[in-house]
Amino acid sequence: MRKINQNTSLKEALVNFLPLTFVDYVFDLINQTSVDFKIVTPRKTKLGDFRIPYGKRKQPQITINNDLNPYAFLITTLHEIAHLKVYENYSRSIKPHGEEWKYTFQKLLIPLLESKEIPEDLKDCLANTIIRTKASSCADMALSRALKKYNPVSKHTLLENITEGTVFSLNKKRFKKGKLRRTRYLCNELQSGRMFLIHALAEINLIENEG
Repeated sequence: MRKINQNTSLKEALVNFLPLTFVDYVFDLINQTSVDFKIVTPRKTKLGDFRIPYGKRKQPQITINNDLNPYAFLITTLHEIAHLKVYENYSRSIKPHGEEWKYTFQKLLIPLLESKEIPEDLKDCLANTIIRTKASSCADMALSRALKKYNPVSKHTLLENITEGTVFSLNKKRFKKGKLRRTRYLCNELQSGRMFLIHALAEINLIENEG
């Protein structure tokens, strides 16, 4: 259990990131454990992370990006809490996204489906997620699209919304869009000539008058 002063600061922090209806729900889930829960600066490769105790890290750790919209923050947090619960019950003896994790994550999502505070389009996606649980929300394209609708208005364009052969920039590099491979497009990085798989829902910047 966390100390009272730590609990208070954590709950106050969660108010700034979660839909208010679910602050107590998530806070109670975290408070039932000894996890080190951190809200961190955004990482390009993941929305959240769960790590087991290792070396100087004496307790499990969950980190969640601080730039997520409230619904994305909620679902990502529940995803990582599911990892925590599975670790507590099974230690390292099972697959990270095996049946035990899927069942745990599904149970954690049920209150969202029962809430009037979750938009209907997200509920539809979450209901499908419960039936066909993916390893991450990014792998669940329908859920990813639905969650992006609740992001602040962005000046960026989604990669899937531009035509094949269009030149764009991402992470200060210039690419030409290629063919779709499941959930990612095979894109040519123009300076090096190397090919990269970039997620269809990546936010990119168009480069005018090139193609």
